[in-house]
Amino acid sequence: MTSTSTEKPARAQPQARSSYPVFREISTRWSDNDVYGHVNNVIYYSWFDTAVNAYLIERGALDIHAGQTIGLVIETQCNYFASLAFPQTVEAGIRVAHMGSSSVRYEVGLFAQGQAQSAAAGHFIHVYVDRETRRPVPLPDALRTALASLKV
Repeated sequence: MTSTSTEKPARAQPQARSSYPVFREISTRWSDNDVYGHVNNVIYYSWFDTAVNAYLIERGALDIHAGQTIGLVIETQCNYFASLAFPQTVEAGIRVAHMGSSSVRYEVGLFAQGQAQSAAAGHFIHVYVDRETRRPVPLPDALRTALASLKV
């Protein structure tokens, strides 16, 4: 017998600034806006990538040009709560919700500069693989070290 539920899943809520240990500023660009006068949804995903990868590069945990280990996105999701638009500075909060043997779930909150609640919040999962074989590899020590301060 199949069970059915009439309960709706909990609606996503804006995240508090205090939920994220590290922030990165991102300037919006004129081309980020769509015809409706706000940043197009596709841009939010590029901000997720920008915030996390810049953090990892700055900490010496990711060499995008010559490193043997690279991260491939296998899942991503975003919820939108308030509009962002050009010209505006966005503050991307970063945290690590889960670190496995070869994967990491990054969560990112996008905030209008100085705001207490996120305008958008989402996640993506990187599986770290060998650059050549594209097979999963254990997270390198430098990556684990860099991620330690992001773990929640």
